[in-house]
Amino acid sequence: MSYGAVNSGLQMISNRSDLVEARRRLLDHTIYKKVASVESLRSFMKAHVFAVWDFMSLAKRLQRDLTCVSLPWMPPKDREGARLINEITLSEESDSGPDGSPISHLELYVRAMKEVGADTRQFEAFCGLIRQGLSPTLALSECKAPDHVQAFVLTSLRVALTGSSEEVMAYFFFGREDVIPGMFERLLESLDKRMEIPYFRHYLNRHIELDSGEHGPAALNILLKQVGNDRDLQERAVEFAVSAIEARIELFSGMERSLLGSGE
Repeated sequence: MSYGAVNSGLQMISNRSDLVEARRRLLDHTIYKKVASVESLRSFMKAHVFAVWDFMSLAKRLQRDLTCVSLPWMPPKDREGARLINEITLSEESDSGPDGSPISHLELYVRAMKEVGADTRQFEAFCGLIRQGLSPTLALSECKAPDHVQAFVLTSLRVALTGSSEEVMAYFFFGREDVIPGMFERLLESLDKRMEIPYFRHYLNRHIELDSGEHGPAALNILLKQVGNDRDLQERAVEFAVSAIEARIELFSGMERSLLGSGE
């Protein structure tokens, strides 16, 4: 794929007004300023942990597409793509915690929840049901996850299971890697500086560091190489990119309603 094709794809996708507007609405969401106290952070994390969990289903789908995870093993066709998704998976599944020991980002997040006194029982019940063999749909219902959480998770899983490689890449990049640094920077700005939450701050800062400095730009380049100058693929990429951001906006709006309803 030539530089010209990649650059053309970048201009077509990134400059689309519907994508630019969706991204602006997400980063301007009012929920960030609502998460300032320990009480509001507890409520936020109780719901947001499900989005931390479903991140890996999208990443694992891309790892399956971009590398070889079947036997007999064969070298991947896209060496850059394979390296990137393996690096993302490595950092998500076995990054270094504040104490230097290996820990997944999900485990780090759950530890951060316990650090601030957030209720982990709902999410732990969900994980227990998944381990027992229940489908995510039934597990979410059984653990009584809020409707906005269920909608977000099930949409992510549907994309991971049924989307094309390009669609999953667009959903993953624009809905996660591209926007997470901006989202988490806004959260950090809102949090009371006096709050003793080293694990949560480490989690946020680690994602800002990785997604803005390493993973984000590389992920975009791989997506653009996949779609090239193919107008149909570009349109599908934009469609899934916008839908990923809209799903996040709906999740945050539901979480904000819960915050306001609880008076926190």
